[in-house]
Amino acid sequence: MKVIENERIAPRARKVPVELEKHGDIRIDNYFWLRERENPEVLDYLTQENLYNEQMTAHTKELQENLFQEVKGRIKEDDSSVPYKLNGYWYITRFEKGKDYPIYSRKKESLDAPEEILFDVNKMAKGHDYYKLSGLSVSPNNKLISYAVDTVSRRKYTLYIKNLETGEVYSEKIRNTTGGATWANDNKTLFYARKDEETLRSNKIFKHRLGTKAKDDELVYLEEDETFHTYVYNSKSKRYIIIGSDSTLTSEYRVLSADDPHGEFKVIQPRIRGLEYSIAHYRECFYILTNKDGATNFKLMKAPVYNPSIENWEEVIPHREEVLLEDIDLFRDYLVVSERSNGLNKIHIRRWDGTDSYFLPFENETYTAFTGTNPDFDTEILRYTYNSLITPTQVVDFNMRTREKDVKKELEVLGGKFKKENYVSDRIWATAQDGTKIPMTLVHRKELKRDGTNPVLQYAYGSYGSTIDPYFSNVRLSLLDRGFIFVIAHVRGGEYLGRQWYEDGKLLKKKNTFTDFIDCTLHLIKENYTSADHMYASGGSAGGLLMGVVANMAPQLYKGIIASVPFVDVVTTMLDETIPLTTGEYDEWGNPNDPVFYHYMKSYSPYDNVVAQDYPNMLVTTGLHDSQVQYWEPAKWVAKLRELKTDNNILLFHTNMDAGHGGASGRFEALREVAEEYAFLLDLEGIHE
Repeated sequence: MKVIENERIAPRARKVPVELEKHGDIRIDNYFWLRERENPEVLDYLTQENLYNEQMTAHTKELQENLFQEVKGRIKEDDSSVPYKLNGYWYITRFEKGKDYPIYSRKKESLDAPEEILFDVNKMAKGHDYYKLSGLSVSPNNKLISYAVDTVSRRKYTLYIKNLETGEVYSEKIRNTTGGATWANDNKTLFYARKDEETLRSNKIFKHRLGTKAKDDELVYLEEDETFHTYVYNSKSKRYIIIGSDSTLTSEYRVLSADDPHGEFKVIQPRIRGLEYSIAHYRECFYILTNKDGATNFKLMKAPVYNPSIENWEEVIPHREEVLLEDIDLFRDYLVVSERSNGLNKIHIRRWDGTDSYFLPFENETYTAFTGTNPDFDTEILRYTYNSLITPTQVVDFNMRTREKDVKKELEVLGGKFKKENYVSDRIWATAQDGTKIPMTLVHRKELKRDGTNPVLQYAYGSYGSTIDPYFSNVRLSLLDRGFIFVIAHVRGGEYLGRQWYEDGKLLKKKNTFTDFIDCTLHLIKENYTSADHMYASGGSAGGLLMGVVANMAPQLYKGIIASVPFVDVVTTMLDETIPLTTGEYDEWGNPNDPVFYHYMKSYSPYDNVVAQDYPNMLVTTGLHDSQVQYWEPAKWVAKLRELKTDNNILLFHTNMDAGHGGASGRFEALREVAEEYAFLLDLEGIHE
């Protein structure tokens, strides 16, 4: 029997029961077969779902087009980045009117010098449904550039080398890389990371000699632990080639003089499970950000370059219970420390000689500030980025000596309608089930009244310690100007309130992420911002997992849910070591080969917990070539929802057949996906223009 939603017949995937057994527990997966990517029946099912989505949203096509044109109309099409200087050249990224892709260029010494086009991606992308240029790396003598291209959206990049003097692209092609590459100081040797063909884990570092074939490249490091990934980069000082190796809980670094590319890499500190550290080079020391000795929120150490192992680490900035140390930027005369206190970004500037120490002044309670592109070591100018939910993004050059601020660029919101003073942003706190206070930042039109009738879109991520800071979006204005309140719930699993906030939302505490989100919703309803009839939720990837759990646990609280590239088949994926990224995730979600973690995962995994109940209206999206969350996870989830849900609410499933985890590659094409999501929300809310 087929499900009928609004008189149209929804697709139904064929049921082929597969018995999955682990720890004596048996799960029956009726849609396991949907993972057969090359099976014509699978592609047919995805196509049928896309056609059904087209039918069900046909009445919103005009609204989608209007939203697309409205959002596009706010964007300055002939835009360019703020130039930054590196090794004698100013580098600029710019867009031309009507074109989807960037143009990369540079000018020698002066911004008045003639422009030298490095890449016009619009020309390179012709004939491709998806095109991503990444990893631009200029040789120390400024004559060569390495770059990488992905035309599938699987994040498997092919590496190329271009001669910037002649324009020639060399014949050597290095396939299946991460996209980045690093030059040694001889201008002939290139280091890069290659991925495992099946799992897509970056597990090998190779050395390529200019003019040789990729098959002859020398393997310089093999990461054998399947829970780690590896990468290579250059120190800001240009003195060292650095290989990093990370898992969720543990890190290890090895270094090589950039002047001696054929030498031996030296380990800074061999890995110790649970010890995290990162390194930066300054003069005769490595500066080390680490959680050593239980420094949950991290501390800063230093060690001599000639003997940098852990017994020689000397404390520079101690661990603080209330302050998360996030990053450092090194300059000749200044140490710049990025930290987070009570959820707010702080930038601390310290002179190395100890004569000056201060914080950049930020007034608002709902802002985002972070250091930007600062490749120049010998400068007193710090570039940082500032924005808030109501303040368009500013790129600021700050003189650390005089404390003068120069706003180099503020995002232009075209159309003449946006005025910052017409909006209000605020931070409020909900109380979780266990009594913990959960922060939320929100934004809405100033005239809005709290009468329980406002539509609210609540967004969260809540995994990997990734913090969603309150950021400006000129796209979001299309919702705000139609009466929506936009809310970011800073649930546990991120690091908004420090590293412990992350620790309390992972592994066997993962359910805090889900109940925090629900408790934030209950608070918004209780405080009369909205009601369940006007409440919407959104999240992507691991945030899509959050959406899946919320839909199972509290469907009555939401009118609609958008789940983008959702990670919803947790148990089956985490048991399959052939799926990209699985083994490296054990420290985030747990290893289900352990029965404790298996049963805990199973208790919340969205796919395993779909039951016969009413569900909210839902829009689910994915990409056929997704390398992060495989397309079959949402496909299986939607199929099971169609089978079991007891309501007549809308369930839409859209697969982008040309893209992966990040969606469309062109800047304007990506806006059509946003227009689709916004039209879904507005249509449910009865707003049609």
